[in-house]
Amino acid sequence: MHPTSIRRAIRAALAAALCFLSATSPAAPRQESANSLPGQPLKATSVAVEVYTIVEGRHGRLIHDLNANDFDLTDDGAPQKIAYFSRETNVALSLGLAIDTSLSQDKLLKTEQSAAKEFLRSVLRPGDRAFVMNFDVDVQLRQDFTGEPGDLARAVDSAEINRTGTSLVQENAPAKPTGGTRLYDAVYLASNELMKARIGRKVLVLVTDGEDQGSKSNLQQSIESAERSNVIVYSIVVSDPQFYALMGSSYHGDAGIRKLARATGGRTIRLQSISQIGQGFDRIARELRSQYLIGYAPLNPRYNGSFHRIQLRVRGHGYTIQARSGYYDREDALKMKELGDAAGVAP
Repeated sequence: MHPTSIRRAIRAALAAALCFLSATSPAAPRQESANSLPGQPLKATSVAVEVYTIVEGRHGRLIHDLNANDFDLTDDGAPQKIAYFSRETNVALSLGLAIDTSLSQDKLLKTEQSAAKEFLRSVLRPGDRAFVMNFDVDVQLRQDFTGEPGDLARAVDSAEINRTGTSLVQENAPAKPTGGTRLYDAVYLASNELMKARIGRKVLVLVTDGEDQGSKSNLQQSIESAERSNVIVYSIVVSDPQFYALMGSSYHGDAGIRKLARATGGRTIRLQSISQIGQGFDRIARELRSQYLIGYAPLNPRYNGSFHRIQLRVRGHGYTIQARSGYYDREDALKMKELGDAAGVAP
């Protein structure tokens, strides 16, 4: 089930911004081939799958000095040959920032906004692009993709807590307050409507307490949308215990978005207090500067839209690997391959 009603609402409310969606995509810089020497030009390759990965040693220490032949990679259990590889990749970054503006975040939002603006200033490099959205009863795009720090900062500051409990953008919305935190819809829309056509690294950062209420899509649908769009999802999770105590309800935790992060190769960073949010953003920034990029052409393609499970490990070490669990192959890839074979070129 697709959240079509929410999609129509965001399009209607933000038609001008979405008209320019993915109008430009920054070109990905040259990657180092797994089999080439520095300075040598790359040969054309039929690489179809890219995996961005973080490798950690003891106590969360990031490992920066590995090479392609340090990794073992399987696709549905079948060993794969790494076709290209790079360390500390500078591949163009498409970054999404999605801020929870439901009532439970009331006492936290200002601190979150300040840290988020500093994160965007520090992590974006020339050629990178970012967008800003917020979610509560509605999912609202505050700023479409841009590389302008001032525009992004103003977008972050424009996010406000929805105190009405009713939709501010949907036509024919119920007049009676219903509340809501459409976290899964935000992931779905960011992946499917905003990120899907982008090129290079695609990362979505959620700032939330991890609770979803009222989404049209469920957790599995949000995971699938991120996987199909090759989006890595990070979450910074901070909750206000006093809010739930005053509301006479309990906090249900962040199990859902932890599953989302594991599936997509991201991370969930749980804060003990709002004062730690800068540290959470710093951790994400360090990881984005420490990713390995591994590319390969699957030896067992099916071309039927099915899910392939990826397993990646470092030989001879007990390192922890942070990478997406798999990918969906493209049903149109077979036709593209046949056309390429007929023309005598690699897809």
